[in-house]
Amino acid sequence: MLNARSKSLIHLHFLVFIWGFTSILGALIQKSSFEIVWFRVVIASILIALYFIFLKPSLFKVTPKAMFSFFLGGLLISVHWILFFHAIKISSVSITLSVMSSASLMTSILEPIFYKRRIRPYEVFFGVFVVLGLSLIFKAEQNSSLGIYIALLSTLLSVLFTLLNGKLIKHYEATSISFYQLLMGGISLSLWLIFTMDIPENFFVWSLNDLLWMFILASICTAYAFIASVEIMKELSPYTIMISLNMEPVYAILFSIYIFGEKEIMSFNFYVGVLIILISVLGNGIYKARKLKKN
Repeated sequence: MLNARSKSLIHLHFLVFIWGFTSILGALIQKSSFEIVWFRVVIASILIALYFIFLKPSLFKVTPKAMFSFFLGGLLISVHWILFFHAIKISSVSITLSVMSSASLMTSILEPIFYKRRIRPYEVFFGVFVVLGLSLIFKAEQNSSLGIYIALLSTLLSVLFTLLNGKLIKHYEATSISFYQLLMGGISLSLWLIFTMDIPENFFVWSLNDLLWMFILASICTAYAFIASVEIMKELSPYTIMISLNMEPVYAILFSIYIFGEKEIMSFNFYVGVLIILISVLGNGIYKARKLKKN
């Protein structure tokens, strides 16, 4: 029978599969990255609020001092998503998702600082392979350098968000964390729109196809996946989550080649870089599994 950690790992890889499709939805929706994220967080927070109201109203209750952490988390994830979708629109799904694989290296450096533990040499070792893979991707796709830099910044925000939630999950329910972070993200983006007075004329004008993609993005890929990803942090470390997320480009690249065709087919060096990154993921997983057996 599977233990709690094994179940969480299986659940994590299912979520990674879902997130692989998220990038495709962002490319399909004919709206700006800001508009996509605003509707994403607003619809998702409404769906979770309805779940609370009808099934678990007690989950609304959190301490006032937690609100700043929720606001910070909501801001981090909202800006991460905006940059993520923008990188996809100015480069491609394949490039953006491949660059996101650098999250494992960033986490191997930042997690010890956040959680006050020693740096694990093997995490840095496998992280170096990620950098090697990324360097090949940079050289192969130099004409998409802006998209790559934006994707790197987006990745850093994602890592900081995951590290923050690793601490919050010890004190609050995953569903409550997810709701308030999405709500705060929606409020932050709304205030930005109000103060800048930069609301597009067709902000609320959506085609039927875009509405369908948006609902899937907000419900399955956000409301459900957001709560589940925070919940599994009870059993898995931020580094384990980030190294597993390196499988996301595999799903996304396969999806994008099938859906978008030649636009997503890259050079040979690009795929060599992606392969090196994936080998680092597998190597880390095998090493960690053997280490756990010995202990």
